[in-house]
Amino acid sequence: MQTSKFWQLRSRWFDLRHALGIVDDDRPLLKSIFSQKKLANKAKTETANSAVSDSLTTVAPRLEDVQPSVEALAEIPQTDDLNYQKWLNKNYPTKATLRKMAEVVEIFAYKPIISLVMPVYNTPERYLREAIESVLSQVYPYWELCIADDASEDNRVREILEEYSAKDSRIKVVFRTENGHISRCSNSALELATGDFIALLDHDDLLAPHALYEVALLLNKHPEADMIYSDEDKIDDSGKLQEPFFKPDWCPDTFLSGMYTCHLGVYRRELVNAIGGFRVGYEGSQDYDLVLRLTEKTENIFHIPKILYHWRIHSESAASVADVKPYAVVAAEKALADALQRRGEPGRVIRAKHLVGKYTIRYEITDYQLVSIIIPTKDLGETLDRCLTSIFAKSVYPNYEVILIDNGSQEEYTAKVIAKWQEKETNRFSCYRLDVPFNFSKINNYAVEQAKGDYLLFLNNDIEVITPDWINAMVEQAQRPSIGAVGALLLYPDNTVQHAGVVLGLGGVAGHSHKYYLASSSGYFHRLLTINNYSAVTAACLMCRREVFEAVGGFEEQLAVAFNDVDLCLKILERGYRNIYLPHVKLYHYESKTRGYEDTPQKQARFIQEIDYMKKKWQRLLECDPCYNPNLTKNREDFSIDV
Repeated sequence: MQTSKFWQLRSRWFDLRHALGIVDDDRPLLKSIFSQKKLANKAKTETANSAVSDSLTTVAPRLEDVQPSVEALAEIPQTDDLNYQKWLNKNYPTKATLRKMAEVVEIFAYKPIISLVMPVYNTPERYLREAIESVLSQVYPYWELCIADDASEDNRVREILEEYSAKDSRIKVVFRTENGHISRCSNSALELATGDFIALLDHDDLLAPHALYEVALLLNKHPEADMIYSDEDKIDDSGKLQEPFFKPDWCPDTFLSGMYTCHLGVYRRELVNAIGGFRVGYEGSQDYDLVLRLTEKTENIFHIPKILYHWRIHSESAASVADVKPYAVVAAEKALADALQRRGEPGRVIRAKHLVGKYTIRYEITDYQLVSIIIPTKDLGETLDRCLTSIFAKSVYPNYEVILIDNGSQEEYTAKVIAKWQEKETNRFSCYRLDVPFNFSKINNYAVEQAKGDYLLFLNNDIEVITPDWINAMVEQAQRPSIGAVGALLLYPDNTVQHAGVVLGLGGVAGHSHKYYLASSSGYFHRLLTINNYSAVTAACLMCRREVFEAVGGFEEQLAVAFNDVDLCLKILERGYRNIYLPHVKLYHYESKTRGYEDTPQKQARFIQEIDYMKKKWQRLLECDPCYNPNLTKNREDFSIDV
């Protein structure tokens, strides 16, 4: 009988999986679910996790008592963005899907209580009611809403909060006797929390109806998670959605450029308490400061690539007017400066130009160690001369050498260019000849053997330096123990983007982020103009520490022409380092936009072999780049939605 029950439940689970579109490997989750004590029947839901059963009894009544009615379940929301509407129609849960989610909750092995922390102050009635209703409409019932009113002057706020707290015992309210601003108010709400996790909800925003379900689902797969965040969008006063933000997985250096994780943010409560909650003096960026401190205590950070939070746009919200809270910018700078000091990485926090809430960290260089600039070349004397002239004339870094590898040049003018620089830069310029069939990896590996530098800077011969402190900026990052490969913003001569980081999976293997965008563009959520982690950067301009390069075995010589730089970066990533793109390191790259590389059967065959090599070796990463988002296209390099 028990065996029969097991297979009935197992069959039911797979039906629900199919209906919910769950395609990842959930076998560990299934094993966990079905190895627990007897599952309760649908009419009498009991928790399968004894650790939370007592608290569930007091916080959440039976599922059928708190499950939203069919009428309360959300319809597919609307937007004026055609592509986003297509995505919503395809991905946002329907009423039927939400009902099935509520059924799935019954067989969760772990039903954590999620305490939603909401500070309130003079909130307009409509916004406050809609925010609370979005919590009541959650298909996952094991939550508590912890509201602290910061001595609102509007009496309706108290009336509304008392009304809702009387209606549902999961809604807890404290009324502060004096206004203390958002950090103190948030801490007052936090004191009400008894759940395993806290989630932050602004008093005028909305949760998607499946938000907490998705959080609980992830926690059943990854109970070790200490921080979870989701994708988000904005909602206007007419109820229409806009500006979907599909985020990367946890990228610490992207986070130092701005609080991108933001909504929905869920954090283990004991960890929040251990770091002292929200700090007074960081109002406006109190959540940024909290997460900067929290992520120094854990690496168990998970991202749900789904829109679970709708950020309200109105005249007083930071979502609609970027500088409505200028004190928030000051607080963010202070929080970042504190983080640099705590982490022992001294540097300056600089506001990104024309971008409110975005920052650039310029680290102090602790030791101006030798940088070896490695340039493979063959003929193209004028191109080479322009490259070398720009390096020696513009670079302000005090300690570098240029290692030129001549891969069989035959033009007389090229020989004259090389001879000129040997004479002009006796101590900083060396040339070595390597007459072998072109193999980018082999040439650069050979160059490293000749180089003396602690930092290796791989550079194409068709690059022109336009940023005097380009080497300094790259060393600032490469010196950090956590950083592997450092890349730059490469521009075509017409000031459009050639490279701003590499995205895996584009076109099958990899492509360049924001290719052909104007250099003045800010890119997808300002990624062009801010420091960001990418899985790879191009070796047309790439720096790393020698020790990192040697630890991963250098460039793979089976990849003679294509993807050798991507492979190098992924080997670096595999070792636990992070790769990074720097927008303030700008160089011209004279690669033709239209030139064809694979114009013979032999070249095409070689290219196919290199594609196969990458797909076999790095299939998992190519399918899901952690620095990208699965909801974004792999057919174009513009971060558009995958519809």
